[in-house]
Amino acid sequence: MEHFGTGLLDGNVVALGLAALLGLFLGLEREWSDKSAGVRTFALVSLVAAVFTILDQPLLVAAGALLVVVIGAMLGAQGILAGRDALSLTTSVSLLVTYGVGALVASGFILEGVTVAVVSSLLLVFKQELHGVADELSKEEVQASAEFAILAFVIYPLLPAESRTISVLGASVDIEPRVIWLMVVFVAGIGIANYVIVRLYGGRGIAVTGFFGGFASSTGVVGAMLDHVNQHPDASRFGVAAVLLSNASMAIRNLAIALFFTLGAGILLEAIIPLGAVVVGAVIIAFVTADWSEAVEMDLGTPFTLQYALGIGALFFVVLLTGGFAEALFGTGGLYVAAIISGLVSSAGATASAVVLYSNGQVTSDEAVIAILLASAASILVKVGMTAFSPNREFARGVTAGSTILLVGAGVVTSALILL
Repeated sequence: MEHFGTGLLDGNVVALGLAALLGLFLGLEREWSDKSAGVRTFALVSLVAAVFTILDQPLLVAAGALLVVVIGAMLGAQGILAGRDALSLTTSVSLLVTYGVGALVASGFILEGVTVAVVSSLLLVFKQELHGVADELSKEEVQASAEFAILAFVIYPLLPAESRTISVLGASVDIEPRVIWLMVVFVAGIGIANYVIVRLYGGRGIAVTGFFGGFASSTGVVGAMLDHVNQHPDASRFGVAAVLLSNASMAIRNLAIALFFTLGAGILLEAIIPLGAVVVGAVIIAFVTADWSEAVEMDLGTPFTLQYALGIGALFFVVLLTGGFAEALFGTGGLYVAAIISGLVSSAGATASAVVLYSNGQVTSDEAVIAILLASAASILVKVGMTAFSPNREFARGVTAGSTILLVGAGVVTSALILL
């Protein structure tokens, strides 16, 4: 590690202090859980790792790690002698992780060390929720999710790293297979995570039912609300709020794609305000008009299948080619029409198409943002169409009115941005 001086600004001193702080941070949950190792033990373990790493003695570092393992085993044995039900494996492993954090920080990998500490702390804090996930999911779903994860990481390195050009009728579209697959995994991962949330907390109110359900399947939310309001006419406001919240989750997902996958080409910051207006507007309307404690069970359909991921991949590929060829053959107008049509089926796919075209330099940032907004608007209109013929006219009118407010609000914001 590079040295910067001999005072408080010395790089090693900073590393030692940060290692101790991260150790304290990791030890907080163990302290609150009344475990045998708490904040002091964790801070000291991280500090020792930093000291040994700074001394640049590999044998000392290895000996320290071995010592942590021995301490962990002793804590587990102490737990057994105290009559506890099981070995305190989590605390033992957490100590070893803390040792690793101290070594990372002292080696100059500050961001990596902080990341490990934060992720580890989240795993400790949300232990009940994680156990709840394990208990709630079926054996088939767990097996399918493992297969999906393996597939995701096996397919990626097999795909070509370079861009590929597909030509039809004199028009060509450049695609990057690895980027497209990362988008598929990203969207599928969002759906899986929110499916689990709905399974765990679906009975706890509209925020979960509509918002997180919308991440998993916005059409599933609309279908569930149609059935619910038809059976319970007095729940029309709840149904409207749930549909609007599913629009909010749709907008957040599209915005995440637009921002995350344009890091190398120039982030599409222009999409933040109009899509943010949809999110804020939907939440405000839902908050004002509905009882957030009401909920309804939803059958979203399990996303833990190979067909689910491959289906998203095929849809993204078709939408990407549609948008690319439309732009190549008919210019910007073709891109916009394709975005609207694709948004009726998958606004996420249409957003991905616009992002890929922008990253490849085939469209400008303004054109990409407008295409994303048109696809998002089409997704909102689809929900209006799905609910338009509901026997519960209050529900149908509410969805139409709320969606109109969202579209007009986003349009006004977008127009204001263009004029400015």
